[in-house]
Amino acid sequence: MPGPITQLLSELRTDHRNMARLLKLLEGEGDRIYAGGDPDLRLMGDIMRYMSTYSDAVHHPKEDRLYAELRAVRPDRAGGMGRVSEEHRVLEQQGTSLLHRLEDSRSKDADSLRSLVTDALRYADLLRKHMRWEEADLFRRLDKLVAEGHDATSKAVVIDRRDPLFGGEVEKRFEDLYQRIANDA
Repeated sequence: MPGPITQLLSELRTDHRNMARLLKLLEGEGDRIYAGGDPDLRLMGDIMRYMSTYSDAVHHPKEDRLYAELRAVRPDRAGGMGRVSEEHRVLEQQGTSLLHRLEDSRSKDADSLRSLVTDALRYADLLRKHMRWEEADLFRRLDKLVAEGHDATSKAVVIDRRDPLFGGEVEKRFEDLYQRIANDA
């Protein structure tokens, strides 16, 4: 049976694949507005609500916990990893700001919509780069730690909330988003 680190890494990699699917939808709204159409602000809001309620509140704290574990067990391998928590903080701030703007957006003014979508695309780009870096660096360091026989955490990971969209039972507030994902699959 895999240990806690192996289990968390598996969950985090699955989360990354799921978040990439959502980012693709978000980017599609950018394509839509730049092709002269109207973006689906509700869809964009649902995506950003998920990012706030799951990615920022559950996924990123798990990664922060694993970084702390790496630093505690092998501080010699934790160099350059301080950016993990800082990037999570920046992503949370940008995502929360974007979510609030989407919730408050009543304007169909082309310039404000374009600005909103541009910010959404910046967020998507930042999150994609962050996930690629984690996969290529942080997760590899943790895989190496596990390969050396350390597959336990010194502290329990207390964040054990089910994914409200991809966790088997879709929460009501994410049903429309789930349907959109299913239709695009």
